[in-house]
Amino acid sequence: SELQGGAPMSGSKIIPFDQSRRVLRRVFPGKITLAVLIFAIFDAMMLVGMTTIFLLTRAATGEAWPPTGQPWFPPDQIAINTGALLASGLLVFLSGRARKKREARAAPLLFTAMLLGIFFLFFQAALWIMLASEGLNLTSSQHGIFFCVLAAFYAANLLTALIFLFIIWLRLKPLGDENGEDRGFLDSSTFSAARIFWYFVMAIWPILWLFLY
Repeated sequence: SELQGGAPMSGSKIIPFDQSRRVLRRVFPGKITLAVLIFAIFDAMMLVGMTTIFLLTRAATGEAWPPTGQPWFPPDQIAINTGALLASGLLVFLSGRARKKREARAAPLLFTAMLLGIFFLFFQAALWIMLASEGLNLTSSQHGIFFCVLAAFYAANLLTALIFLFIIWLRLKPLGDENGEDRGFLDSSTFSAARIFWYFVMAIWPILWLFLY
């Protein structure tokens, strides 16, 4: 407000800034982030349940894993796909740091991460389809049933995470504003939620690899 003689103008109002609001925003996540966390917990509980049933079934049947006469997973392709997934997670992390600094490179980093995620999903799905065609399918054995269910569960989560990242990427308006001063309206909570969900999907993969592969 303008001052007259060192005092505030008559009629002017000074609204003090409530520091508690800033503290609450730092302590409590936004609504979208909270929703993603709840969904991730529910998803994790489903994964634990299915994995437990899978392990109990293996123990009850006493069969070797993989079942005799059924195809197995090529380790070289699994390693390449896993490397692509880990690299995408690193790029998502870097895009988050770039976004906080209002840097224009946040969108290219996120786009590259999505490409790596698509690469992983495409070639991993191709591998799953190949194994199913060679006998590891819903009708081959109980192991085949659980394998197909868990693979479909993970593919659905990964596809959902990719769509979430794509929406975030569009909100950054990567094709406009070459100056990088305003990359589009995107609150930090939404961006954090997308990154958290991607990290969650990445965390599931080693668990599936450990129990299935």
